Amino acid sequence: MPSLTILAISGSLRARSTNTELLLALSALASEDISIDLYDGLDRLPHFNPDLEPTEPASVMDLKRRLGEADGLIISSPEYARGVPGSLKNALDWLVSGSEFVDKPVALLSASSRSTYAFEALRTTLTTMSGRFVAEASITVPLLGRNLDAPAIAADPELSSALREALDVFCRAIGQRGAAGDE
Repeated sequence: MPSLTILAISGSLRARSTNTELLLALSALASEDISIDLYDGLDRLPHFNPDLEPTEPASVMDLKRRLGEADGLIISSPEYARGVPGSLKNALDWLVSGSEFVDKPVALLSASSRSTYAFEALRTTLTTMSGRFVAEASITVPLLGRNLDAPAIAADPELSSALREALDVFCRAIGQRGAAGDE
């Protein structure tokens, strides 16, 4: 049974998204004691509307439940027009008022060195939401133009090494939170 559960969200809705493939590769590289829960419901979330919060739609309750059960959150996202994709920002807006996100360790992955604006915008949003950003586990994996699927990413020695190291750092950061909270 896994000792850590990490919710992973791809900011892309594309079927063959490089960001989704990156998260699938991360999952394949994770040790048996780490469960990567890949959230695939961005396209099913309604537009954020605070008036709906008292009776949240089932898709929103599912996202909040999964985040609440996770020990940490990893997001891999493209950049659209120098910003965060609307579907990902919408999901984060649904999480703003809940307690599931407070002090949750968060790491960001980027599949392109060109995604600097989205990366910084996400970092700002996540820390504003009281997430605990783990900078040392947040990396750019150079996949732009390489058309690699998850098995190819996981099989590449350089890419898999970078992903394993980021995941190890992230898991240690999660463990430190647990150790501090147990004192």
